[in-house]
Amino acid sequence: MIQLRPLLEVKDLKKYYPIRKGLFGRVSGQVHAVDGVSFSIGQGETLGLVGESGCGKSTAGRTVLKLIDPTSGEISWRGKRIDGLSRVSMRPFRQEIQAVFQDPYSSLNPRMRAIDIVSEPLINFQKFSRSEGRDQVAYLFEKVGLRPDQMIRFPHEFSGGQRQRLGIARALSVKPRLIMCDEPVSALDVSVQAQVINLLIDLQKEFGLSYLFVAHDLAVVRHISHRVAVMYLGRIVEIAETPELFDSPKHPYTEALLSAVPIPDPALRRTQIVLQGDVPSPINRPAGCHFHTRCPYAQERCRKEEPGARELSPGHLVTCHFPVNAK
Repeated sequence: MIQLRPLLEVKDLKKYYPIRKGLFGRVSGQVHAVDGVSFSIGQGETLGLVGESGCGKSTAGRTVLKLIDPTSGEISWRGKRIDGLSRVSMRPFRQEIQAVFQDPYSSLNPRMRAIDIVSEPLINFQKFSRSEGRDQVAYLFEKVGLRPDQMIRFPHEFSGGQRQRLGIARALSVKPRLIMCDEPVSALDVSVQAQVINLLIDLQKEFGLSYLFVAHDLAVVRHISHRVAVMYLGRIVEIAETPELFDSPKHPYTEALLSAVPIPDPALRRTQIVLQGDVPSPINRPAGCHFHTRCPYAQERCRKEEPGARELSPGHLVTCHFPVNAK
């Protein structure tokens, strides 16, 4: 059961990267990678964060974990702000917030055996000594579908799916409350994707985990997420419960994304919405609504006035002047 009080709260989170030119490195502009993102995640909940490549979803996830320092905004963990904490002050929170990264090979040290990769967090956080950690690693291997006799292998001796399971075991080792999954199955075969997704769901039920699930595959997000947030050009344009968002999208961008999802039944047909033009530059963004240059429903107000987030129904927020499918 999802608790009402969120574990993680993010308010108006921004991450800008300066563009420097010239001999003296004068700042000539900013890349608005994340521009005013707000959301929350409850105990045992999965929030899916979706959008096109380059929309800022991975940057948002890494900024929430303080792997990247935010430009501004608030990040609160269990009611305590952590956005301004130093690296040393963040240490007590690291074991409660872990990550599983996209590439299951580059995120693992190729010179370390699997047992050392998984036991390293245990030793760093003084959970177990090196000798005591072996039994715990064997237990974690069994939980993620690996055999204990594989502990002596190096990462290159595992398949892609097994390496991702190894990364999940490492994240689980310190008993976190929340795991940020950054495109955890995009580099895997489809059959292996299903196995890893089902593993994450089973682990969530067993340990009460919360996930921030960053992905671009809407079918995967629909399967695992309780709520979904849709990002476009550094901003969340719509957020809602998963069934409501997929059945009745309110933002034109969400509607276009969902229209491109393949339907497995050949007897069914769906009208695909093809957006015109390219995604605007995060350096020189359009005035007004950032989506108006590609929106099939754009009006004069959209070109001049920036829309604010509106709650059309309980928990369903959309950032649009003229929502589609609105009653």
